[in-house]
Amino acid sequence: VPSLSDPSVPPSGVSCSGCGAELQCGDGGVPGFVPAESYRSLLSEGPAGLRGTVCQRCWALAHHGSALRLRLRPDEHRRVVSAALRSPPRHGRGPLLLYVLDVMELPDPVLPQLPALLGPDVPTAGLLVVGNKVDLLPADCRGHLGRLRQRVAAACARAGLRGAALVDIRLVSAKTGYGMEGLISRLQRSWKCAGDVYLLGATNSGKSTLFNTLLRSDYCKSRAPDIIDRATVSPWPGTTLNLLKFPIINPTCDRIFRRQERLKEEATKTEDQLSSEEKKYLNQLKKQGYLVGEVGRTFQQQKSSAEIDFDPDTLSYSMDENPRDLPKKHEEREFTHNEVKDARWCFDTPGIVKEDCVLNLLTEKEVKLVLPSHAIVPRTFILKPGMVLFLAALGRIDYLEGEKPAWFSVLASNLLPVHVTTLSNADTIYGKHTAQEFLKVPMGGEERIKAFPPLVPQDITLKGIGTTEAVADIKLSSAGWVAVTAHAEEELLLRAYTPKGTALLVREPPLLPYISTIRGARIPGTPAYRTKKPPSFVENLKSTGSR
Repeated sequence: VPSLSDPSVPPSGVSCSGCGAELQCGDGGVPGFVPAESYRSLLSEGPAGLRGTVCQRCWALAHHGSALRLRLRPDEHRRVVSAALRSPPRHGRGPLLLYVLDVMELPDPVLPQLPALLGPDVPTAGLLVVGNKVDLLPADCRGHLGRLRQRVAAACARAGLRGAALVDIRLVSAKTGYGMEGLISRLQRSWKCAGDVYLLGATNSGKSTLFNTLLRSDYCKSRAPDIIDRATVSPWPGTTLNLLKFPIINPTCDRIFRRQERLKEEATKTEDQLSSEEKKYLNQLKKQGYLVGEVGRTFQQQKSSAEIDFDPDTLSYSMDENPRDLPKKHEEREFTHNEVKDARWCFDTPGIVKEDCVLNLLTEKEVKLVLPSHAIVPRTFILKPGMVLFLAALGRIDYLEGEKPAWFSVLASNLLPVHVTTLSNADTIYGKHTAQEFLKVPMGGEERIKAFPPLVPQDITLKGIGTTEAVADIKLSSAGWVAVTAHAEEELLLRAYTPKGTALLVREPPLLPYISTIRGARIPGTPAYRTKKPPSFVENLKSTGSR
């Protein structure tokens, strides 16, 4: 946006309330940019004029789902995180690290980088690993969450993270609230207010969503949500550019008691006892995830100002308008010295960019289709040798050799199409329909396809263990995975494809081994089964006998 910039105006020293980048009008390709005319207008109001404003990028992410292209390299992300972790310990104690991983991405590609990122000179007090997005995965059998937790623990052990340094592993959904009250209780019980807390994680792990949920919970000082704006939440990789923070509440005995009383009281309620507004919100969450939980507030100001959010009428500007600061009295949006002089802070950090990830090749619109935003409905197909399965145009699996049919269960965004064809037709279909609605992603016609990396193959040999249990997942980078179920001792030769430069992984054991059983009847004349969506579960409401 060169015509809107003015390099002669110095940076403000004020952070964007969406991403934490320093607000500036000098370069539209650098984080924190605000168009020069608006920037000068806000600055003319005095030192507080820019406070509460979001940068152009955050506005674009929040309202248009588009990320303005920024010159921010992966090593720049790591530099910001590393410098923050190496800062001298405050209060005489190193910080607790909350590492957020997307359970669907197991084994997490960034976990092995953690030991190097932390290093021997980082004075941490421990690591608590949070497995996020469990709400998106259907339960394939009883106890599936316990198995998921074991998978996370195994990934941590392989990355060299074990023993006293690994404080705990928790499974949550930052989006639907499942497991969040338990995480908060765990933090308050064991960590109390001993030191600062840093949220770490790969891009798209849900780290900023977790930050926002904690900000609106008993983990945060009661007045802080009215002062601190929420981190930009968007599927575009690397949306948190600098360090956002909120002050952690001191969990005194009285506060712990009052919180436990609130949780006990809420646990006695049934869904029928909720208000119409609460029911409406709960039903909305049930559509989004299989696992749902409410995150409440025990400690609130008597008179709380309206929630600060990315609202088009109050926060910044549209792409064609000028940015505006929030219409709040600036003096009301400041902490007093006494409120923060001894505060411990929870910091959000930039997402660590995943290498070899298919999302890095996609446009903003395509990323929204690929990243699941609602509970994943498994799609199962029965394939004979000589058949091919496409997941959009981002992944392909050929069943080359085998004696019997096998089951292929797709777990990916419900918006991504799956197409089954024969080996003889596969290349023609891919070449003819890639850029059309038929395969959906990537989109944009012939020019887009010419620029998109070709699919490259990898041969895979598997041996079946039974008709109800998958032997392995074929993980097609971050586009999703296919669980393969075959007759016991049956040997299969498969050839799997992902775009050049992206990671294809055979995950053994599979994440959801019994997923092929979550299906309806076979659709006559096709290789597909009817889909079946398991019911949702609400964790902190009293059961009425049915789920």
